[in-house]
Amino acid sequence: MSEQAHATTGTYLRIAAILVIVTLIEVGVFYVPAFQPVLVPVLLVLSALKFVLVVLFYMHLKFDNKFFAFLFSGPLLLAIGVMIGLLFLFFGAVRLRSGGGGGA
Repeated sequence: MSEQAHATTGTYLRIAAILVIVTLIEVGVFYVPAFQPVLVPVLLVLSALKFVLVVLFYMHLKFDNKFFAFLFSGPLLLAIGVMIGLLFLFFGAVRLRSGGGGGA
């Protein structure tokens, strides 16, 4: 059974630097008025990038058995699906209550 070598200290420092840069981009995006229309999607993508980097390197899923990655990602995908479903459910309810029809 061959084991993958774990990352070196330099790799962890590079990942930490990338995480700091992405965090600075997130803060910058929040304060730039031009990004207001797309603020939430941009922040979600940047947060997802940080999440993936932390999970792969600092939780060592990149170097572990693929079964552990499956045990982590399966329920994660299910939770994301449930959250998306709830967002659509409640977004639709808010749209209907907030003025979907005309009235006096």
